[in-house]
Amino acid sequence: MCCSGFLKMMMFIFNGAIFLAGAAILAVGVWVKVDSGSLFGLLDKIEDAPAELNQLANVAYLLIGVGVVLLVMGFLGCCGAIRESRCMLMLFFIIILIIFIAEVAGCVVVFVFEPLAEGILVDLGDKVVASIKKDYGQDESLTSLWNSTMLQFKCCGYRNYTDFSKSFYHNQTQLYPPMCCSHDVPCKEQNAENLEVTGCFHLLLKLIEDNAVIIGAVGLGIAALEIAAMVVSMVLYQQIGDK
Repeated sequence: MCCSGFLKMMMFIFNGAIFLAGAAILAVGVWVKVDSGSLFGLLDKIEDAPAELNQLANVAYLLIGVGVVLLVMGFLGCCGAIRESRCMLMLFFIIILIIFIAEVAGCVVVFVFEPLAEGILVDLGDKVVASIKKDYGQDESLTSLWNSTMLQFKCCGYRNYTDFSKSFYHNQTQLYPPMCCSHDVPCKEQNAENLEVTGCFHLLLKLIEDNAVIIGAVGLGIAALEIAAMVVSMVLYQQIGDK
């Protein structure tokens, strides 16, 4: 009886942690999706972008999905322990096992992608610049997205201000976007050259590098919790069956 009570308490602890982790992941996914000024949002506007980046642009949906499933699993595990339901405990084990395998695969992808990120983003540069020259100032959606991104991250273009040279916007106004210069003066070439505002490519690369290890480590931490919860759920499942 004492052992059974201890196992129930451990199930509450592990599933409570899984529930909170799911809530945190869901919140991050919603934030990424709602944040229209995110650098990753620009990936949707690039023609013939690498498959890896197209998948990365949909990371918000993955986070939301994983967060919701973890919330449900945390709740299911706690209910199974309270009601001593073998059916709920077995369902909990099976689904957590599937999620565990998917998370380990996802963490491996993150760790592998991070060293390749710079090469992929460098190769993507010409396509991004071509998109800027063709559509910036003409395509309202792309223009708004670039403006909000440059304003939020205090960057200019993909590489630098020269990305806007001979663009539709530059040809029409003979100016560069205000974010490439001080807002106090018209953004002419000399002003943009003197200020040397960092390109958004460098910030996107830094964002990936800074967060890849964190995301992978958090994923592996959650996976460790899931292993512990699966072990406890199976022991509790066996004890309920022996009664």
